[in-house]
Amino acid sequence: MSSMAREIMAFILTTSGWVLVSSTLPTDYWKVSSIDGTVITTATFWSNLWKTCVTDSTGVSNCKDFPSMLALDGYIQVCRGLMIAAVCLGFFGSVFALIGMKCTKVGGLDQTKARIVSFAGFNFVCTGLCSLIACSLYAHRITTEFFDPMYVAQKYELGAALFIGWAGSTLCILGGAVFCLSLSEGMSSSSPYPSDRKAFVHSGVSLMSRAAPQSQSSHVRRPPPDCISSSQQFDKNAYV
Repeated sequence: MSSMAREIMAFILTTSGWVLVSSTLPTDYWKVSSIDGTVITTATFWSNLWKTCVTDSTGVSNCKDFPSMLALDGYIQVCRGLMIAAVCLGFFGSVFALIGMKCTKVGGLDQTKARIVSFAGFNFVCTGLCSLIACSLYAHRITTEFFDPMYVAQKYELGAALFIGWAGSTLCILGGAVFCLSLSEGMSSSSPYPSDRKAFVHSGVSLMSRAAPQSQSSHVRRPPPDCISSSQQFDKNAYV
């Protein structure tokens, strides 16, 4: 598989994962009331990061927003921050991925584009980790209360939003890892000289190699004039 096709596949994975992670924020069913051990169910309680609701047997739902942010439990505040950070990081990762991919005409040289797309992959990996931590922390709280025999309040089960968040986190991490591999490929395939400059240097070296024998032949050492004159005088006196 070529590097361009690999980047397109990674972009599809990361974008799909970011959409799934973003869709978990407005999703209502982060946790749903458990009916385990209940014979007659008169109402269903469900909650997310922003509100808690109840649906009676007639299908009428009544929701109530959390009145105070500071009065919330700590794990809900942490999950809110992590999910918002995941959405923001995924957005910037998508922008950098579009700039750094080889199938686009922006971003500069291949070496620069490889750095940009690897930075986008780092953003997507952080997106997946933030969403994964948030969903796992929320699910841990639900399961801890469910299996605690001393907990007598309403018990809940895992909602659909948690599974969507886990799926989106996995896609973001996988696609981001593929993007990060583009940095090593871009560094290995790139050259410190552009193609035209490389050809110019090669032609200059060939011209210098051709001119070297000519310069050596033109600079042949000749004997000094004094030696020539003395030899000529010796020839003339030899017949006297």
